[in-house]
Amino acid sequence: MSDPPPFRRPYRTAALFHVGLAVVIVIVAAISGGDLVKAALVACGYFVVATAWSWFRFRQRERTTGGKA
Repeated sequence: MSDPPPFRRPYRTAALFHVGLAVVIVIVAAISGGDLVKAALVACGYFVVATAWSWFRFRQRERTTGGKA
């Protein structure tokens, strides 16, 4: 099998994906009766770290492939 084609805007796609997962963290906390402030802080922390990691990996891949996907 061949690799799927790369996204046209991988940085934006990664950020939107991680925003979605951060929202899921808050929703799960709300449904389970958890502390929403704490859940929002965890979700924000998750978003920052996960998005930074994704962008870092994209940059690494761009450098090793010479800007080609």
